[in-house]
Amino acid sequence: MPCPTCGLRKARRACPALDKTICPVCCGTKRIREIQCPANCRYLSSAREHPAAVVQRQQKHDVSLVLPTIRHLTERQHQLFFLLHSVIAQHTPQELTRLLDGDIAEAAGALAATLETAGRGVIYEHAPQGPAAQALVAKLKAALARLREQGATVYDGETAIVLRAIERGATEIRRPEGDDTAYADLMLRLLRTTAAPPSSSDPEPRGSGLVVT
Repeated sequence: MPCPTCGLRKARRACPALDKTICPVCCGTKRIREIQCPANCRYLSSAREHPAAVVQRQQKHDVSLVLPTIRHLTERQHQLFFLLHSVIAQHTPQELTRLLDGDIAEAAGALAATLETAGRGVIYEHAPQGPAAQALVAKLKAALARLREQGATVYDGETAIVLRAIERGATEIRRPEGDDTAYADLMLRLLRTTAAPPSSSDPEPRGSGLVVT
């Protein structure tokens, strides 16, 4: 029986997400990206426990690129860094297919400036100029508000530090060909290799800490 997703190769793997049998190539290449694999999928679990050599090399390369921007963060700040990136990964601008690195840098920088200004006792909203960045700022502020509502202690000062790290990464990490989504793609890969990104609508606090599933 041919694979129902590509129609080219023989279907050999039962896919719990599609409730169909698909070919190994489609399973491997469309996993998570196009097929929303459940956490209990045995092929997904196996791939995470025993990633291919090319995937391992990509992971090491990604970590080496992002490490300089987050090396100075504390454990709590690391958790907040990835939680905010889970919000960024789920955000799709209106009339655009996806966020550009420039939008991420602009949004993170503007929100960081607002928090830094408030820390000096001045209430002033630093608004980014781009509409995509403006929408992302709103999403990030809403996620931080939900964290506080659920009992997590999120300090403006440490949030500003994390946002500056995001701004730096989105500004400095580029592919040689000048890809406008190099940083966004890198962070999405890192989120996928650790675990499924936590839902921005349901961040889970624990006491004064932050929990990123």
